[in-house]
Amino acid sequence: MEQPKADTNLPDKSRGVYLKLGGITILLNGPLSIIALLILLAIISGMFYLMITRTGPGEWASGGLWLAFIIYWSAAAMNAAATSTSESITSRQIHQLLMYGALLIAVLPVPGLRRRWLPLSPWILVPIGLTIQVSAGLLAIWARKHLGRNWSGAITKKVDHQLIRTGPYKKLRHPIYSGMLGMFLGAAVVSGELHALLGLLIMSLAYWRKIRLEEQNLHEAFGADYDDYQKKSWALIPGLF
Repeated sequence: MEQPKADTNLPDKSRGVYLKLGGITILLNGPLSIIALLILLAIISGMFYLMITRTGPGEWASGGLWLAFIIYWSAAAMNAAATSTSESITSRQIHQLLMYGALLIAVLPVPGLRRRWLPLSPWILVPIGLTIQVSAGLLAIWARKHLGRNWSGAITKKVDHQLIRTGPYKKLRHPIYSGMLGMFLGAAVVSGELHALLGLLIMSLAYWRKIRLEEQNLHEAFGADYDDYQKKSWALIPGLF
């Protein structure tokens, strides 16, 4: 069997320092990766800050859901298949920067962004927000299980890559992104403050960028099969987008 050709876009350990946090791998070889690392550390510190200073049950529950999801996702990432081609390191770092920045802004009470975008009704909005967050997290996990070893945090082509159309992928091309955005939306409803809504908007921008790049990659990998799949499915939300 012919072996896959090496891809110059794949990370080269001789060009930087690797830092692994669970299933998250950060290559420290440029300013973008350093910024992404600092933001990730700020998120972790922010979680502890919230635990100390914001003791509302809604914030505790929402933060706990994020931590549980991150732990699960990091563990599941270790089972991914080998990569034959990948997006550039810079492109991946841009997405990480947007993603970590969105999460940091979503969970921290950023000065100047504490005004509410929703009325203060914790007995109504907090259960609604947590329900959205749990449901969206379960959608992402369901999609991750169907994707199996084809999953990757970066835009890649795996060895023996398959086009998955089972489970949520029957109707949605990017159900993991739908789930992640749903978790941001749920957290924004629980918080009710502008900083959490801004985090959702930044994450939406990050996935808008990534979907464009990923669909181009999938079209190149699967050709007419992917074109047919696009006609029979939605990107994120059935009936809307």
